[in-house]
Amino acid sequence: MDSEFRELYQEIILDHNRSPRNWGKLEHPTHQLEGENPLCGDHYTFYLQVEDGVVKDVRFEGQGCAISKSSASVMTEYIKGKKIDEIDHYFELFQKLVRGDVNPNEYLDELGKLAVFAGVSEYPMRVKCAILPWHTLHSAVHEKHGSKVSDQNE
Repeated sequence: MDSEFRELYQEIILDHNRSPRNWGKLEHPTHQLEGENPLCGDHYTFYLQVEDGVVKDVRFEGQGCAISKSSASVMTEYIKGKKIDEIDHYFELFQKLVRGDVNPNEYLDELGKLAVFAGVSEYPMRVKCAILPWHTLHSAVHEKHGSKVSDQNE
């Protein structure tokens, strides 16, 4: 990762960790699910308002490391107004991105700020931190209700 990209990565992680967007509980969500990684202590609840297959609003609360919180924050900004099938596409693409399976430069226009999370691939132990919000969101929009999504065995 070049130094300019690394600086942007650090700036976005720190900014969204300090001031997470869409933080707090959503009144009257249509979808709600908890996600946790018991190995590192990341634990979030996501609340969504989905109408006609489109995410109209999304919020989250909980606790975790800077990577998981910033991933959740950027994700919530990114998915508002998106259709479920679009979210499925970005769910798959984001996983490949943080695992280092795709070149972020090829997807800059499509991913926007999400592209900076390519830097997580340099820290394999942190991949689960970045992916946890996405797994929880994906399960929630597909109404896989249960007590929570656990990302310990991925």
